[in-house]
Amino acid sequence: MMAGFSAEWLALREPADRAARSADLTRLIADALAEDPAPRILDLAAGTGSNLRYLTRAIPQARWLLVDHDSALLARVPPGARIETREMDLATLDDRSIFEGRALVTASALLDLVSEAWTRTLAARCALNGSMALFVLSYDGRLVCSPEDPDDGSVVELVNEHQRTDKGFGAALGPEATGVAARCFEAAGYLVQRAPSDWQLPPDARDLQRQLIEGWAQAASEMAPHRARVIDGWRDRRLAHVAAGWSEIAVGHEDLAAWA
Repeated sequence: MMAGFSAEWLALREPADRAARSADLTRLIADALAEDPAPRILDLAAGTGSNLRYLTRAIPQARWLLVDHDSALLARVPPGARIETREMDLATLDDRSIFEGRALVTASALLDLVSEAWTRTLAARCALNGSMALFVLSYDGRLVCSPEDPDDGSVVELVNEHQRTDKGFGAALGPEATGVAARCFEAAGYLVQRAPSDWQLPPDARDLQRQLIEGWAQAASEMAPHRARVIDGWRDRRLAHVAAGWSEIAVGHEDLAAWA
C-alpha cells in the first residue's frame, strides 16, 4: 500500500503544481494526440483528479481512467461521461489491463515515491501497449529557502535521505526519479524529453510554506532523532520568516515526456 496524502494537502498544492508544470511538454503530448478523436488516458495515483483538471484543457477529447488506492480521494474526482475511476493498490503493476489501449499514461508527483524496479516495469507496460508517457512534478532534491539559515543545508540533506526511504513501492528514487525514469524509458525504446517544473513560492503562499516546513522538519527528525533540538530550532526560525512575510521557497521538480 502506497503512502497516503490528504485531500486538503492535494488541494493546497494544486495551484503551485499548475503554475510549475511545463507547458512545452504538455503541448508536445497534446499535439501528438490531436488527431485521435477520443484518446484513452490512464492517470496513475490520480488522487482527486488534479492531473485531469490540468490536462483536460489541452486534451479536451480524452477518455480517462483514474486509478488510486484511496477511494475517498477518487470520490472527489469531478464526474463526467468520459471519466472512470478505479480503486487499486499500485504497489505492483500486476494488473496489465489498465494499460491496454491507452494512448497516454500519466501521473503527477509520483515517480520520486517509487523504486527503480517499479519504474522499469512501468516503462515496459507502456511500451507493450504503445502508450506515450507524461510524468510531471517529480521532486529533484533542490530546496532553496530565503532568507538563508545556517542549518538549511543539513536539513535538506536529511530530507533527501528520507525521500529515498520506502514509500510503499520499495526503496524510493527520491531526487534521482526523473533521471532513472529517463533511462528506463530510453531502454524500452522511447525518446525522452525533460523540463524543469519548479515550485516558486512567494511570501503570500503562507499555508503551503508552513506545511512544507513542518513536513521537512518531521522527515529530518525521523532520519536524525539525535538532532531533533537543532531541527526544531530551524523549523521555528523558518516559520517565523513565514509569519513575518519574508519567506520565499523554491522546490525543484522535473517533468518528463516519452514517446516511441
